[in-house]
Amino acid sequence: MTEPLFRDDAYLKSCEAAVVAVNDRGGIILDRTVFYATGGGQPGDIGHLELDGGKRVDIATTVYGDTKSEIVHVPAEGQPLPGVGEKVAVHLDWDRRFRLMRVHTALHLLSVVLPYPVTGGQIGEGEGRLDFDIPEAILDKDEIAARVNELAAGDHPVTSEWITDAELEANPGLVKTMSVKPPTGSGRVRLVRIGNDVDLQPCGGTHVARTSEIGQLAVTKIEKKGKLNRRVRILLTD
Repeated sequence: MTEPLFRDDAYLKSCEAAVVAVNDRGGIILDRTVFYATGGGQPGDIGHLELDGGKRVDIATTVYGDTKSEIVHVPAEGQPLPGVGEKVAVHLDWDRRFRLMRVHTALHLLSVVLPYPVTGGQIGEGEGRLDFDIPEAILDKDEIAARVNELAAGDHPVTSEWITDAELEANPGLVKTMSVKPPTGSGRVRLVRIGNDVDLQPCGGTHVARTSEIGQLAVTKIEKKGKLNRRVRILLTD
C-alpha cells in the first residue's frame, strides 16, 4: 500500500520514502508519495527520485497498480532502478502540478456556471475541457469565461471532506458526471467543497487552496459533439 500524501496536502513538493517493490515492467512502488496517479481526467505526476549516492531516476508518469492502494512511479526509458528497501527522496515537478491544480479547480467552477450533466472531461497543463449534456442552446464564450472568472476572483476556500458510500448513495445529486462514477467500495468517498455553497462534488484530484489561485482564464472553444453533447474548452491566460 502506498500512502497518498497528496490527498491530505496537495502542496507537498517532496518527501522521503522507501521502495516497497519494483514490478516486472520496471514500475517503482513506494510506501508513500507526493505523486498523483492518473485518474479522473487528471494526468499522473512527473518528477524524479533521488537515490542514495545522488543518482537520479526521472519519472515519466504515475499510475495506479493492480489496486487503487498501489501507486506506481513509471521511470523514463533507460533510468537506473532502486532496490527494494532502498530509501529515496521523491521530488515532484511542482510547476506542472500547480498548473494542473489550477485547471482542475477551474473546471469545477465551470460545472457551476454550466449546471448540466457532465459527460466527460480532461485536465491539461494550462488548459482543460468539460463535455456537457446540454439541450439545444446558444452558449457565449465570453459570458461563460466572465462568470467563471468572477467565481475564481471571489477567493473561495477549497477544502475536502469525506462521506460514507451509503451517504453518497442517499445523495445522488452530488455526482455531476454521467460516464464516470466516483469509486466506492472502500467505505468512504472524498468530496471537494468550494466556499460554503459554491460547489460540492466527489473528486479524488488535487486542487488549489483558494479559487483566487486559479488566475484568469478564457473559454477558447465550444464544440458540438453530438445532438446534445457540447464540449467547452478553457485556457489559463497567464
